[in-house]
Amino acid sequence: MTAYRMPHVTVATVVERDGRYLVVEERVDAFGPTVINQPAGHWDEGETLFAAAVRETLEETAWDVELEALLGVYEYQPPALDYGFLRFAFAARALRHRPQHALDRGIERALWLTREELDACRARHRSPMVLRCVDDHRAGRRLPLDAIAHLAPRT
Repeated sequence: MTAYRMPHVTVATVVERDGRYLVVEERVDAFGPTVINQPAGHWDEGETLFAAAVRETLEETAWDVELEALLGVYEYQPPALDYGFLRFAFAARALRHRPQHALDRGIERALWLTREELDACRARHRSPMVLRCVDDHRAGRRLPLDAIAHLAPRT
């Protein structure tokens, strides 16, 4: 039996505009191929899941977004890793593009792709969560943001 470590908690946004979805082309390691993913990243200590999702989207795409709903919570265990990922995915609305904003290291570019274009490059997706989140978005899956309660620590 393989011992697995606790999953990494991540956030992602699914941003749709005119039938296209905001995704990133990123390099997971310096010499590896590029992969396609939603704007996504790790939840940092001291921030809310909401703030993390907005921050990661800006850092990876140069887009300011407003969260509209929780799409769902997704668990994925990549076969090559001894840890998995617990992703909180949010539906978000694009507010403003900041073309002067530098993208995170490893991000090659941000793209707007249709569902069909995403399906055509499925072999390049960082994980199966990419298409699943888009499909859940297209199916109208929405949970209210207040389904997540960020509680202040006791003083």
